[in-house]
Amino acid sequence: MLWPKAIRAAVKVGADREIVTAYPYRNACPTSVWTQLIDSAEETITFAGYTNYFLWQEQPRLPDRLKIKASAGCQIRFLVGDPDSDVTRRREEVEGVPLTVGTRIRITLDALERMGTVEGLEARFSSEHIALSVFSFDDEMLVTPHLSSLLGHESPMLHLRRLGDDGLYDRFAGHVEALWNNGRSA
Repeated sequence: MLWPKAIRAAVKVGADREIVTAYPYRNACPTSVWTQLIDSAEETITFAGYTNYFLWQEQPRLPDRLKIKASAGCQIRFLVGDPDSDVTRRREEVEGVPLTVGTRIRITLDALERMGTVEGLEARFSSEHIALSVFSFDDEMLVTPHLSSLLGHESPMLHLRRLGDDGLYDRFAGHVEALWNNGRSA
């Protein structure tokens, strides 16, 4: 044992070293964390949440901020579920809430449409990420695995920072890249 137990408990040395913070609920993550991640990203921002609905409510002036990012060369991607798919309809039955999954997706699609054509911003449909939301900002990421019948904001969330090859960040980034490549234009 090179590392005494007390040191190992205080210093991350394993696979968890890429975990910045864990939140028991997505909405326990301060809005300021989202703001800082969005505003500091320079190369890529990916919103791979099934609806991405909450972003428009929680982030002031998000369309303007994203346009500025895109004009500075930041690639911005939205991966959303198809509001008319069977996967979406089944999820609506599970959730059983008045603000349906399809409606929440349509709010995001409407917000994107209102932005007009923005070079560097693209949206695609995928129904394969209904149980996992991944939001990446250059080398940082927020990941929400959705639990059973809970809404997204009620599920836990991890804040990750990429520190090396094939860590947690890369595993989730590879997942999103595969979904993006198999997605279709929104």
